[in-house]
Amino acid sequence: MRLEVHLHGYIYLCEGVTRRQVETAMRPLFDYLDVENMGEVQSLEDNQPGIVYHQRDFGLEICCTLDVGGSFFAALEGAMSGIGHLAEQGTAMEVILYHDDGRDETQLIFIGPSSEAIYDAQRRRMVEDVTGLLRRQFSEAGTDEVVKLINDLFRRERGQAAAAAAATEEPDDFPTSQMPGSIGRRRLH
Repeated sequence: MRLEVHLHGYIYLCEGVTRRQVETAMRPLFDYLDVENMGEVQSLEDNQPGIVYHQRDFGLEICCTLDVGGSFFAALEGAMSGIGHLAEQGTAMEVILYHDDGRDETQLIFIGPSSEAIYDAQRRRMVEDVTGLLRRQFSEAGTDEVVKLINDLFRRERGQAAAAAAATEEPDDFPTSQMPGSIGRRRLH
């Protein structure tokens, strides 16, 4: 079954990361799309740049709509895992699925160099989303109260996860959840 998918995000890369390193990391996706490099990735929409490496600020811009099949998400996971190792900080990438029945489904993939960076990106995104909603109705002071609570919740959850990992002598890391469209948060690093 074919599906249109829009990828949208900007990944800040570590200083010194080269285009070649980015293309090597993105190889699973490029192989799936049957292209050799990011310049060959063509969006279905003319006004979208595709996948662009910005050497000046060591960034990777991804904005493209693709016609994909079932194994696309495995290729995307491989590419984003590779890019996560080159990222300066955790960030979110939007994956929008366009269904035949007219529905749009938006998922977030969190990418980063470590579980801590991904966790911080999730926290920042939550604060950003909730702040945007609350400021429509409530004062800045009221919104700040909720933001403080969100930060406290993230801190507590992170502490509990670290304690559980230490108790089982497992590495303090988060498992990758299921593919977009399923329940759970997506973490790639």
